[in-house]
Amino acid sequence: MKAAGIASIGVLAAAAVMLVMIAPGQSWGKEPYRIGGIYAITGSSSFLGDPEKKSMEMAVEEINSRGGIDGHPLEAVILDSEGDPTKAVLAANKLISKDKVIAIVGPSLTPTTLAIVPVVEKAGIPLISCAAGIKITEPVKPLVFKTAQNDVLAVSAIYRHIQGRNIKKIGIITVENAYGESGRDQLKALAPKFGINIVQAETYGAKDTDMTAQLAKLRAAQPEAIVCWGTNPGPAVITKNVVQMNMKIPLYQSHGVASPKYIELAGPASEGVLLPTGKILVAEQLPESDPQKNVLKSYIAEFEKRFSMPVGGFGGYAYDGTYLLAAALKGTEGDKKKIAENMEKIKGHAGVTGTFAFSPQDHNGLGADAFVMVEIRGGKWHLLK
Repeated sequence: MKAAGIASIGVLAAAAVMLVMIAPGQSWGKEPYRIGGIYAITGSSSFLGDPEKKSMEMAVEEINSRGGIDGHPLEAVILDSEGDPTKAVLAANKLISKDKVIAIVGPSLTPTTLAIVPVVEKAGIPLISCAAGIKITEPVKPLVFKTAQNDVLAVSAIYRHIQGRNIKKIGIITVENAYGESGRDQLKALAPKFGINIVQAETYGAKDTDMTAQLAKLRAAQPEAIVCWGTNPGPAVITKNVVQMNMKIPLYQSHGVASPKYIELAGPASEGVLLPTGKILVAEQLPESDPQKNVLKSYIAEFEKRFSMPVGGFGGYAYDGTYLLAAALKGTEGDKKKIAENMEKIKGHAGVTGTFAFSPQDHNGLGADAFVMVEIRGGKWHLLK
């Protein structure tokens, strides 16, 4: 079942463009369930949003090919936020007021997600974000869920690895936005638990093109490792700067760079960089007993065949979000409150990102097993045991 094509070429006031409406290609006995998607499809964060948009399209087509939801096909209206919070709000308002969606998957980023949370809450629309910031779901908001692993889990994965190498002193450098602030908070809060001392903390702007000044301050504090927290292109710039400055200490990145784009941007400087990631980047290296392995293999094969591009760690957030929404839609006849209630009941759902188990107290539903640590060697991801 193929996408029906461009539904609208109109540009919103903030240039959030309706890219595609995925419509059923067969006769259905019941009206479609219309759902929304908001992703950073263009702009500096397109490495996140473009595969998410593609993955949502793929998931909707797969679900419809299997009969839809209780006889209802899914119909998705996907808008581009360009990674801008203001444009994300305009997109959310359009999806709710004009397109009459019953739920939204996305946005791609923590800042854009936090910007639309008040909008969806006021409208009573369930939201399944694809962003990582812990503030999205903590404290719990009745209608707001997310599929990306919490940054507290990512920090814990990094710190366990640092602890295992008997490193005691680190420097951190975090991006100046909601994602970076959330990571910074968790890095500082969890350090004592792992016996780690943060000897210097620096920040950088999301559009900065050189961070040697901040890295010089970090070097002066004599850390044994550096942890960088952000999404591209900033972390790739920092990676190059570390090599240019001959800083021969381990460099850890956050899961915000877990895609081929990071290796492309950082080039040879990425050699030896360590980071936590969902299992998708090392699916073939997983043991056969891993509950996610078959899901991952199927998703990777279909995505790469369909789009002729390698998968990264981000498209799965939207793929999982769409399938989780489909599961929650069953038996609701599109009732928004019931959708949210059903989300809280989902247990043992093996997805691309992890095995989800939601509850009224946990709207992320992922545990420590959703992350593995990897090292970049020869431009490839290598699973660390």
